[in-house]
Amino acid sequence: MPPKPPLSLLSTPCHLPRPSIRKSSPRTTTRTTTPSTASFTSTSHHRLATHDTDAAPRPRWQTTPARMVAPFRTRPAPAGPVWKVNDDPHRLDAMYIRMLGKEGDKMLSEEVKWLAVTHKSFDHGRRGFNDRLAFLGRRIITLRANLALLNSPPPLPTPDAYNREPFTHPALTGLLNLSPTTEAAALDKTRLAAIAQRYGIDKVTRWKPKKADNLQGSGVEAVMVTSLYAIVGAVALEKGGEVANRIVKQAVLSPLGLV
Repeated sequence: MPPKPPLSLLSTPCHLPRPSIRKSSPRTTTRTTTPSTASFTSTSHHRLATHDTDAAPRPRWQTTPARMVAPFRTRPAPAGPVWKVNDDPHRLDAMYIRMLGKEGDKMLSEEVKWLAVTHKSFDHGRRGFNDRLAFLGRRIITLRANLALLNSPPPLPTPDAYNREPFTHPALTGLLNLSPTTEAAALDKTRLAAIAQRYGIDKVTRWKPKKADNLQGSGVEAVMVTSLYAIVGAVALEKGGEVANRIVKQAVLSPLGLV
């Protein structure tokens, strides 16, 4: 067993030599940028700024957003005649005047006027479409039609084989009119499409038919009725329920013979 060191050696502080630090003169480092990197960075910022500046002033209903346009076409062009939609604001205003009455072209904002007549098939929906407006408008028209049916004269009672008399009450007079059959007959798609065509909605609705030479087979009636619903929904959002109810009564229910 090795001998232990004396106590004095353990208590004596030990000084280790410090490493010498060399002081050097400051050097200036210059970072060089390659010409290819600098030109790429400045060009991309320049193109981005120019791109945003050109796309900003134009409204969405008038042109497709530039950043939503593909650089090339992935599918071949469809065969058959090319379908052209309306882009004349005067024709659009004339339709709103026929449907909404005098000053009807000023009832909605410019953006909403075009949005209400834009189907989701047009331009792949990149300029907005009228589905949500049509959802609200359909609920309003359905409600007003049911109220009109409720206040209509009841149908003639069918004779009973046993001469029984059903219970009657003034509050239940129009209840027999509220059936799925009567509502479907009152708001039939063909009848509503005829009303929309009377106002010229078919001339201003922006959509893309599956076959430009067969509009009936492409669902033109459903597209026109959707625009009719959407216009009512847009009026309700921008002018309120009272104005929307008046428009529904004058422009939809009265031609249908419900009021």
